[in-house]
Amino acid sequence: MNKVKCRTLYNQVKYVDAEDMIQRPSVYGLVIHDGYLLVGKTSHTQRYVLPGGGIDKGEEIDIALIREVREETGITVTLEDFLHFHTDFFYYDPLDLAIHGFLFYYLCTPIETEISQPEQPEIEDLEDALWVDIKTLSEEDFQTHGGVVLQLLATLV
Repeated sequence: MNKVKCRTLYNQVKYVDAEDMIQRPSVYGLVIHDGYLLVGKTSHTQRYVLPGGGIDKGEEIDIALIREVREETGITVTLEDFLHFHTDFFYYDPLDLAIHGFLFYYLCTPIETEISQPEQPEIEDLEDALWVDIKTLSEEDFQTHGGVVLQLLATLV
């Protein structure tokens, strides 16, 4: 069997059978307003994630991102520019789920900036949405891909 090295929710390493992985395209927004970045804070690790998530079958990527940001933060956005793509091998410990992710990142502009805290299902692992000062962010503040986020931010602000 072909084993794939995955990063876990707690930044450990777990090897899983490739046949057990699900493929999941997802899209994330860098939503910037007046030097602040819109993020979610995770329940399990208290680290930041970008708003976004899975693209449903048959769903356009821009529609998926607008939907995900609205669901997670209550904010409506418009997509500006495609910024980055990469793949990810992730093991989600709470659900014993191995994911081969295809991650798309876009720059977004908020139509409004007032966050509302919609109720999130436990599977979402989100505790809060908030605006954070971009100048205070470090790679370690993010649950995943903090280096990628900071590199993208450096080209934008």
